[in-house]
Amino acid sequence: MDGNRVFSNLLWRFGERIGAKLISIVVQLILARLLAPEVYGTVAIVLVITDILQVFIESGFGTALIQKKDADDLDFSSVFFFNLAACVVLYLLLVAFAPVIAGIYRKPELTQIIRVIGLILIIAGVRNVQQAYVSRNMLFKRFFFATLGGTLTAAVVGIWMAKRGFGVWAYVTQYLLNNLVGTLILWFTVRWRPKAQFSPERLKGLFSYGWKLLASSVLSTVSDKLRPLIIGYRFTGADLAFYNEGILFPNLIVENVNASIDSVLLPALSEQQDSAENVKLMTSRAVQVSSYIMWPLMMGLLACARPLVQFALGDAWLPCIPFVRIFCLYYALFPVHTANLNAIKAMGRSDIFLKLEIIKRVLDLVIVAITLFLGVRAMAYGLLAEGVICLLINSRPNRTLCRYSFSQQLRDIFPSFLLSAGMGAAVWLLTFLPVGSLPTLVLQVLLGAALYLGLSALLKLKPYIYVLTMAKKMLRRAP
Repeated sequence: MDGNRVFSNLLWRFGERIGAKLISIVVQLILARLLAPEVYGTVAIVLVITDILQVFIESGFGTALIQKKDADDLDFSSVFFFNLAACVVLYLLLVAFAPVIAGIYRKPELTQIIRVIGLILIIAGVRNVQQAYVSRNMLFKRFFFATLGGTLTAAVVGIWMAKRGFGVWAYVTQYLLNNLVGTLILWFTVRWRPKAQFSPERLKGLFSYGWKLLASSVLSTVSDKLRPLIIGYRFTGADLAFYNEGILFPNLIVENVNASIDSVLLPALSEQQDSAENVKLMTSRAVQVSSYIMWPLMMGLLACARPLVQFALGDAWLPCIPFVRIFCLYYALFPVHTANLNAIKAMGRSDIFLKLEIIKRVLDLVIVAITLFLGVRAMAYGLLAEGVICLLINSRPNRTLCRYSFSQQLRDIFPSFLLSAGMGAAVWLLTFLPVGSLPTLVLQVLLGAALYLGLSALLKLKPYIYVLTMAKKMLRRAP
């Protein structure tokens, strides 16, 4: 695949993610100031449940459609109608069990909230195949306009409702409207439409590859959401709110960078699946470039955590600062995980992918069991330790599949890590300035950017030169 085309789609995808997330976070910050941490924790519980259910729709078949070389309208239509039916069934089950879930958490108000926000499952059933079609055909420009349209519309409505005193329902409406409007825009801008055809045989063929990825995603998502569910049950709503807000800022960056790389890298690697050497080269480039982008953002955020939380959320949310710092280190590892796992999926080895996921989930359960009685912060540190161990686990198969060893990956990461750590230390020293949180934050961002980019140019780092070269080519080609 043409490198310019890959980079162009990566830029569109990154622009879509960063724009949407920045707008969404404004809404979340407004709600965080208007809602008490305990109330915000109630929303977090509901979103954890719907996130788990969405995995059943958004994983497996969508990836199988992208990976299959000769996928046609019959494949896409079969998956579309199956997904839609499955979504309706899941939603009806959620409606039926909403009072039970509310009873477990001793929050009667959850019943109605769950039944309304659960409509996201129906929307996901329509959106999933659209996303697979766009990804397979590298039409990420369509994602940009669909996502931004949905996010802007939802932001206006959500902020208006928050200011009018709708409380938790402002968040629920904003969340649903965001997904609904984005799905509708994608529906009218992407040419593909489901045809009145269905093939159990095609579905079975896709399922033979996709079920392993589905099982992996279910295991991964349940594992990721296990800690919030336990914290919400065992500790207080405020504890869960601080834990979740600690994720908010690093996750803003990670979702933008990592989701962009993930969605573009899989179809690009799938086109090269018959050449292990090409897969290795593309995976290595992805690790270098994504680490070059991710590490300074995470180290910078870690250093800026206190003034950022004080300015954006207020003093009531200061207890979330340690969680921000822990999750910065945890999420900094994500680009390496993503590149390794996409290489495995692109080469058609969903069986290995599932085995890795089982190993990691067993490890996760052990760490949760150990840290459960030590407090919320210990559970967060346990997740960080798990992330480090999983670097070894995820990289292991690629030593054989495409001859990209863990030691080679460390060499690809190390320059960006070292430069980012030095930059982060310099930025952290500015927190001792006797000025307000906003001036401190501005100075930290300016110093961090100047140091990192200046030293990158001085040392002529390979990923810096590559990104700069590709950006110049894109600008020359722009009308």
